[in-house]
Amino acid sequence: MKIQDTDVLFQDDYIIAVNKPVDLPIHKNDFMPADAPYLTKLVGELTGKSVFPVHRLDSKTSGVIILAFSREMASELSKQFEQRKVKKAYAIVCKDKPGEGTWDNPVLIKKKKKRVKALTKYKTIKSIDTNISYKKVENVGLSLVMAYPETGRWHQLRQHFAFGRFDILGDTQHGDWTLNRIMTEHTDVKRLLLHASSLTFTHPVSNDEMTIKSTLPEEFERVLSQLNGLELQYVEPTK
Repeated sequence: MKIQDTDVLFQDDYIIAVNKPVDLPIHKNDFMPADAPYLTKLVGELTGKSVFPVHRLDSKTSGVIILAFSREMASELSKQFEQRKVKKAYAIVCKDKPGEGTWDNPVLIKKKKKRVKALTKYKTIKSIDTNISYKKVENVGLSLVMAYPETGRWHQLRQHFAFGRFDILGDTQHGDWTLNRIMTEHTDVKRLLLHASSLTFTHPVSNDEMTIKSTLPEEFERVLSQLNGLELQYVEPTK
């Protein structure tokens, strides 16, 4: 895996924004092989500079992420995230038709084993009907949704959508495993359908408001297109 010039969404002397591929961690951890790829390493190789993370994005989530070329600049930008001054938008494909609204359910912080306050606003962009039925679920619908988290908790969007049973497709931790299997068998897509589509923040040097956007991954439209109207009475495979 590599970061290409085409993955760079913005770059100047102080920061770089890239369209992070799915299944790529931001930085190295103790559980990774020594030669495993990670974002800061790949962006450093591309730019020939030291690179420092500014905020978090799960490895299974693709999309816009900002990095800095110095610790000082990373610290300045991180403060905007900590103070909730950054506007974040995520594209999601989920089960059923959630409509529009706000979730404020407390979410679990795994490392601390406690629940904390979290707030997510969301709006359905389009929905499709299928004739997919399994277990006690009949004629499941699917939706493309934009989500706007105002807090930044661990797996916040995945947990909030799961609370309402609007499971995000491809979520193997909080989601619907049977629906994930159906998606993969009929579309060959095997990923979490969660994408950081835009970030709006203040440039720490110029003080200009900036919005960085990335296009919707093709897998999102492929799933919605190929499952639209699909007739399927799904039976779990025998083990």
